[in-house]
Amino acid sequence: MNMTRRAIILRQRPVGPPRPEDFELITETLPPLKEGQVLTRTIWLSLDPYMRGRLSDAKSYAAPVPIGGVITGETVGEVIASEDANFAPGDVVVGPNGWADYIVSEARNLVKLDRHGPPLSTYLGVLGMPGTTAYSGMTDIGQPKPGETVVISAAAGAVGSVAGQIAKRAGARVVGIAGGAEKCLYVQETLGFDDCIDHRVVDLRSALEQACPNGIDVYFENVGGDVQAAVFPMLNPFARMVMCGMVAEYNDTKPRPGPNLMPVVRKRLRIQGLIVTDKPERFAEWRALAKPWVMDGSLRYREDVVDGLENAPQALIGLLSGRNFGKLLVRVGPDPA
Repeated sequence: MNMTRRAIILRQRPVGPPRPEDFELITETLPPLKEGQVLTRTIWLSLDPYMRGRLSDAKSYAAPVPIGGVITGETVGEVIASEDANFAPGDVVVGPNGWADYIVSEARNLVKLDRHGPPLSTYLGVLGMPGTTAYSGMTDIGQPKPGETVVISAAAGAVGSVAGQIAKRAGARVVGIAGGAEKCLYVQETLGFDDCIDHRVVDLRSALEQACPNGIDVYFENVGGDVQAAVFPMLNPFARMVMCGMVAEYNDTKPRPGPNLMPVVRKRLRIQGLIVTDKPERFAEWRALAKPWVMDGSLRYREDVVDGLENAPQALIGLLSGRNFGKLLVRVGPDPA
């Protein structure tokens, strides 16, 4: 018996901000399983800013989604059938499976999860790629020290919220930047940052000067644009700038002018890009370290859940304009945990 699935494909490449008509929901027949493959039913689908780059055919660190191809995305799913000895029906796995409700995957690309541990959704957020990105960025590049000032843009987001909590555990003074009073309140009262600035204020530079009277030693960049322009002049000598993402510029059709980089020489700044998959070993390290913190509640996180695979395109469009609050997830099917 042939099995069908629903999937969302790229109908056309967006020019500027993605639009609903750039995507298409299709129904297709799945091929039979081959040796070494696993069939999963999708429970949770992760939506992340990097997906905007995969919709473009510009040269990048990863191949773009082809026209007519299923949109890239990590999922948590339940194994329905398996042709690999390491996986059995009922297992729950995480992997880079894409926007579909049923998926045939190579078993080597899947990681089995503990369905009786933290909520399964956390393996796409605080314990998944975003959390690991924050950990790798702070461990490998930021290296915050006690008493230093660390600034986190998109501080209420999936990566920024974890990055700031890691810096606090290192003894740094942490200042967040977020969009709106509600997010700033969450960053301070729930996440425990020392201060948070609403980037919608009229004069962001003046607000930063008040919040960071001793300058900035580490900047975790998730936004770019006007936020980066306000932060850059305040970096101290030997400051570290973790270049994780620049979501404010992802929909631009031409590059914005950058800052004059003479201060990089004068201040001996370290500016380094971060792609978390460059160090895949960080995923297991972070999960081992952070899982007890999630279980005991000392590592805080927030999820923004959208129901239904068909609503993923509109949710991604909203994510790129900052409408989500916390880690954005699509609940595709029932969660057995």
